[in-house]
Amino acid sequence: MPWLFLIAALIGLWFTVNAFRPVRRNSLFFGQSFFAAWLTTELAGHHLFWQIAMTVVFVATGALDAWPGWVALAVTFVSWAGLLVLIVQGHRADRQVNDALGDLLAGEPHPGIPWSYLILPFRMKRKGVDRDRDIEFARAGGRVLRLDVYRPSTPPANGRRRPAVLQIHGGGWVIGDKREQGINLLGHLAVNGWVGFNANYRLSPAATWPDHLVDVKRAVAWIREHADEYDVDPDFIAVTGGSAGGHLTALVALTANDPRYQPGFEDADTSVQAAAPFYGVYDWTNRQGKAHPFMLSRFLEPWVVKAFYADEPEKFEDASPIDQVSADAPPFFVLHGDRDTLAPVEDARLFVDRLRAVSEAPVIYAELAGAHHAFDLFVSTRAKPVLESVERWLSAVYEQAQGSGAPVPEADIEAGGAGGEADVVSAAR
Repeated sequence: MPWLFLIAALIGLWFTVNAFRPVRRNSLFFGQSFFAAWLTTELAGHHLFWQIAMTVVFVATGALDAWPGWVALAVTFVSWAGLLVLIVQGHRADRQVNDALGDLLAGEPHPGIPWSYLILPFRMKRKGVDRDRDIEFARAGGRVLRLDVYRPSTPPANGRRRPAVLQIHGGGWVIGDKREQGINLLGHLAVNGWVGFNANYRLSPAATWPDHLVDVKRAVAWIREHADEYDVDPDFIAVTGGSAGGHLTALVALTANDPRYQPGFEDADTSVQAAAPFYGVYDWTNRQGKAHPFMLSRFLEPWVVKAFYADEPEKFEDASPIDQVSADAPPFFVLHGDRDTLAPVEDARLFVDRLRAVSEAPVIYAELAGAHHAFDLFVSTRAKPVLESVERWLSAVYEQAQGSGAPVPEADIEAGGAGGEADVVSAAR
């Protein structure tokens, strides 16, 4: 029993250490390290609970009768300390997004997370929200493309129109579905008067870039065409998404009405009025050398673009939001974790720097200390205030567009190290 306790304690310690120092370059362990770090970080409280329960069981069954048991207990205490740091970092997200958005959130503390979600931290069911499923919005490449609609159960007062938001799922452009991502955000937005659209798009390897972007632009055009049906304001459509969805979010916002990506619907208005990409991929050329080596040569080239960067660099540059920034970009709220191993945080920083150097609209950036990729898929102390802050930011942008709100807040806070006093990078122009 003492030796079993030691083995279990070392495994638990590995999960904790890996959350702080995930593997970034080694192809053999990259995938395992990412999933372990993601689950440990966003569910640190759950890990702590099970490690405590494990320790109680081992101690009760005689694990401290020999020296390996005592070593295991010391190792376990170290792991617990690390998990507590992760929990504290998650709680700091509330302050981080408040700092990023300045006065917009002043005096409005976020409510806590229901106990039930500490046990099952998945989707938050929202009362007063109706969902219309599997609505066809386009046909392309032999596929029927569908979306789900999330809308308030009650009709708008006095015939007023509601702002719309398009959610784009992630999955590396090869997997993913509208039923899996963005549900918590869309539910929260619907409760606060928004109409949300969660759209599917064609996936590689069957699809070849830029099919993915073309499809989500079709979704934007469809939302405008059906604005009357859903009481939507056609003059205000926002877009959001994470990972590959964050990449597409940025490109939709930066390539409004570009005929290259609107074959057969060139005259449709595909502009959006706000963009909130989560942990997006902003560079397909790996110019900073921060992405994993297989990203370009083993994935994008053969699976998604089906071309070689050395032969056709313009295809990869056109698909990089970093290279598409312009003065007429809509307001952006960029969110990224500083421990993201799938979408390098350095690329997010460069994207924000380039965008705010030219954009005439506000560009706000929140870098969440200790957060990994896909941090919003669980209902956690980090994800909940982040999603609520995105809603408040979107509502502020909408109110300003309607001429009834104060200017969108601006901030410029220096970055601190993970776990430091200044745990957020915020920038606005």
